[in-house]
Amino acid sequence: MLSSQRRIRLCSRPGCAEPAAATLTYRYDLRAAWIDVLTPDREPHDYDLCDRHAARCTVPHGWQLDDRRRPLVVPDRLAG
Repeated sequence: MLSSQRRIRLCSRPGCAEPAAATLTYRYDLRAAWIDVLTPDREPHDYDLCDRHAARCTVPHGWQLDDRRRPLVVPDRLAG
């Protein structure tokens, strides 16, 4: 495979063959998890998720989940 070609990353959920669209990271000590846009490179301690699994992601009771994929909203007065 040529270095300019990249392999499509798939969702980390067992049995899911959808392309990854987001990356889930977490910190046990903070009881926090984050969903971000898919990172350029796969990290061994992160999870790649498809859109469906990222949208349905939940965390344990007492944890916080921050979905940071939301698009930046620009007020009308600044747009244009």
